[in-house]
Amino acid sequence: MDPNEMDFDTPTVTVKDETGRSLDCFVEQSLEIENQEYVLLLPVDSPVEIFAWRGDDDEEEEAEIVEDAQEISEIFATAKAVLSEQNLVLKRTAVVLTVEGDLPDFEEEALDEEGFDADGDQEELQLLATFYHEDQEYAVYTPLDPYFILARLDAKGNPELLSPEELQRLEPMLAQIEDQLFDSLE
Repeated sequence: MDPNEMDFDTPTVTVKDETGRSLDCFVEQSLEIENQEYVLLLPVDSPVEIFAWRGDDDEEEEAEIVEDAQEISEIFATAKAVLSEQNLVLKRTAVVLTVEGDLPDFEEEALDEEGFDADGDQEELQLLATFYHEDQEYAVYTPLDPYFILARLDAKGNPELLSPEELQRLEPMLAQIEDQLFDSLE
């Protein structure tokens, strides 16, 4: 579901990461697991991922997601400028980078009736822009499926991001919850 089409009566909360970055999210569902209250969140702005096309001279280049904070810092201004040409504002938010603005329409002609592209791969991302930084090619994509974030509610009802260990422990239950939510969104 496009965040721009959300019901404005849906409650919103702000989560913060350990660096102090924040991310505004809609509360999609609250649930109790093992006597602890959790919320399933959907970012208000559209999440994006930046990929770098890397490979040796001998092999074909492959897209790798850029996760290194230093590399993101180095390319952020360039990515922001390229996205601004599409009236999108790139934000360095908690959990995931986001863009504010209206995303371009997804071109479904590139997919067959079952959602596969010409190579037979399941299409999961929409290309927003490509750019170069110091001779390295990058591409900015947004996921086509909703980007859910699981957070624990503290004693005051404020959402807290989960540790990697807690997220891994809850992941099997989260997969079932996401499947149910995807079914209800269709």
